[in-house]
Amino acid sequence: MVDTAASSYAFALADVANSNGTLEATIADVEKVDCIFSDPTVQSFFANPTISPEKKQEVLKEIASSSELQPHTTNFLNILVDMGRIDIIEDIVKEFEVCYNRITGTEVAVVSSVVRLETQDLAQIAQSVQRLSGAKNVRIKTVIDSSLVAGFTIRYGPSGSKLIDMSVKKQLDEIAAQLDFSSIALA
Repeated sequence: MVDTAASSYAFALADVANSNGTLEATIADVEKVDCIFSDPTVQSFFANPTISPEKKQEVLKEIASSSELQPHTTNFLNILVDMGRIDIIEDIVKEFEVCYNRITGTEVAVVSSVVRLETQDLAQIAQSVQRLSGAKNVRIKTVIDSSLVAGFTIRYGPSGSKLIDMSVKKQLDEIAAQLDFSSIALA
């Protein structure tokens, strides 16, 4: 279950971004923050209670500058450090995406493939998901999954409940299911 504090922080950031017209820039910031904080070294630095909040703020200032974060995103991260809640940044990122999607009428589609798909292929997938879901916008997240053999899968809808499976793995599984060799005794 997602931390309710994460939900509250995410909603507050989304509200500020929406009211000052920087929702698109803020979602880009949040994605950068997610990438930065997915590094275990960064996580352990900010989780370390022996490092002073001032030192953490210094490092945040460098991160914000090098990542070109919006001022309100930087302030938000500073508040999390001050409040000792930077440890829930991953949950805040997930919740912010939910808020963003709700505000903008966006459907997220996770496309898994063996190789990186071309931009035009992803655009066609986005159009198909938009048509199927009725969403105003579609954001594509890509995942590389070598177990698919070839082809791709698309997962969208509430909690990824809808699946379009165009993978070779699925086709192989279906063929294997049709070929029931259980009654054959091997010599």
